[in-house]
Amino acid sequence: MTIRIGIAGWSIRREQADLFKPGPSHLARYATRFNAVEINSSFYRPHRRSTYERWAASVPKDFRFSAKLPRAITHQARLADPEAALDAFAGQVLGLGEKLGPLLAQLPPSLGFDAARAGVFFQALRARFDGFLACEPRHASWFARDADALLKKHHIARVAADPAPAAGAEKPGGWNGYRYFRWHGSPVMYRSAYAPARLKALAAVLKAGDWCIFDNTADGAATPDAFKLRDLL
Repeated sequence: MTIRIGIAGWSIRREQADLFKPGPSHLARYATRFNAVEINSSFYRPHRRSTYERWAASVPKDFRFSAKLPRAITHQARLADPEAALDAFAGQVLGLGEKLGPLLAQLPPSLGFDAARAGVFFQALRARFDGFLACEPRHASWFARDADALLKKHHIARVAADPAPAAGAEKPGGWNGYRYFRWHGSPVMYRSAYAPARLKALAAVLKAGDWCIFDNTADGAATPDAFKLRDLL
């Protein structure tokens, strides 16, 4: 098992193009330097299974994708009645085959912990995916013991997020078989680059099997941050 470092999306900015080796597509070029990526676009719109298959075919054998669950499931339906939507998503994303890594359920800040609803959702999700599942809740109620216990029951890792939306959110939680770090930029989310000391501290806690995704992509900070962290490791 290796530490996987990547970015939320594989677009390459013009001013950063020289950091990557040649390739027939942005994804193929991205995969010359990183071993993982988070598919952020699956949150906003569905992709055909053939698209996932094409993406999988364009990267090296040891490359892995994580994919965000659609917002129709997490934000619009708010985890309710997930079976049909999860079936549709599974039929698409499983086109990644052996290159599928974690699936990420990012929850809206307004969605508090409801044990019954969350339990039904996690059971339905786990019934369709037997691999690495991660959840990034943003409401404070998700960081209590009962929520953590439910995540553990279904073997779901709670994301370690920066900035932390609630006390305890900066640390991994839930099932400890996997760990998924998601750094969004600080002090300005999605924009700020991280200071060298922050990256050095992160490198010190990462271990084999961990995922770390930089989501501070708005101003291009994610790419140099990911390179710096990789070099520290």
